[in-house]
Amino acid sequence: MRFLLAVCALGPALRASVATAQQSPTSDSARQAPADTLRITRAQAVSDALERNPQLVVAREQTAEARAQRVQTLGIPDPTGTAALQPQHGQPTTKPVMVGIDIPFPDKFRLQYGIGTAGVRQAQAMETGLTQQIASQTAQTYDSLLVALRHEGDLTESRRLSADFLAKTQARYAAGTAAKLDVIQAEVAVAQGDAALLSNASDITRARTSLNRLVGRPLGLPIAPADSLTVPPALPELPALETHALSARPELTGLDAQRRGAHASTTLAEEFWLPDVTASSTWDLGAPDPYFPTSAPLFSIGVSLPIPIFFWQHLKGEIAQARHHERELSASYRDTYAAVDQDVRSAYATARTALEQVAFLRDHLLPSARDAYRVASVSYGLGGSSAIEVLQARQTMVAAESQYTDALAAANAAQADLERATAAPLAQFPPGAPDVH
Repeated sequence: MRFLLAVCALGPALRASVATAQQSPTSDSARQAPADTLRITRAQAVSDALERNPQLVVAREQTAEARAQRVQTLGIPDPTGTAALQPQHGQPTTKPVMVGIDIPFPDKFRLQYGIGTAGVRQAQAMETGLTQQIASQTAQTYDSLLVALRHEGDLTESRRLSADFLAKTQARYAAGTAAKLDVIQAEVAVAQGDAALLSNASDITRARTSLNRLVGRPLGLPIAPADSLTVPPALPELPALETHALSARPELTGLDAQRRGAHASTTLAEEFWLPDVTASSTWDLGAPDPYFPTSAPLFSIGVSLPIPIFFWQHLKGEIAQARHHERELSASYRDTYAAVDQDVRSAYATARTALEQVAFLRDHLLPSARDAYRVASVSYGLGGSSAIEVLQARQTMVAAESQYTDALAAANAAQADLERATAAPLAQFPPGAPDVH
């Protein structure tokens, strides 16, 4: 009993702490956010995250590195030059100077370009995949902030109802029609509401911090959503989403680029026996030949041809390795293809179930819970219901409100995940037949 009275006594202090720690969530709240708070929509948050997020900067730089690597592997080797002094007994000292260059077989340039292009496309696919993940993560974090703020509104309303019930209970206790235990239970309910608001305050802080980090802002700056948590639109048809995902998912495009690069690498390994072209120019800067007043340069051009007498080393070495790598990538592509298809179907089923749950809670559970509390509260005021019945009805209504808020968040998060799985916004597909009513 002393513990209960102590909790009740802490009620005013807890309410003061909540008032100073919390900011207004959305348009559903009556309190105003600070003047310097950044109000941002979901679309703006995603756009800012895709522009400023450091992880995407890393991915873009890696793509640029892949392009530079392609230029490096495609480059022609630099010419080499040599110079020497050759003293000869009884003859003038010669000063031979030579400049030469080795040019690989022309088809090797084509293959090197294909390998480098495959690396660039793989890096681009990784960048695209990370972009989609950041967009989905930002949308879900934005919705988590909306959820926490909506919970704050629900908890604030619940606490107001608890305070009203406490006032009625105290009035009945003063009139001698209610027991002291009813008053204590009502006071505990008010204190529990204050504690729930304090706990929800940490959820709001975490969501704001995460959203600031994703959009590239200092973590301590205030930020508030400009959108509200609403029921998402109906889903498009699954076949359209499935077809697009299987042709545009970055995992598949990246593996396809790797397969092309691996095939080019295999062909390049099989051309180990092709000759390289060599060209050189040599002239003597020493004493001129008495028969030739000027020393003319000597030009030569030829081929450098390897002699593959140990050909089995190549067949069982780099060529075998390249062929096995091709088969490995082909198997990985088939497995990833099936995984992407499964991912889309799973995300679609989750989104559809979340929409159905939102509709059921909105149309059936929530109205019934509100009516039950209204009836119990009115009956208690007339002396019909007990305090326990009112408290139970209020807890049921609060739980229904919280469940509906969580269902809205789950539905929006499921659609954001479905967009990630589809690799495209759902708005670009024609809407399907509504699943919920």
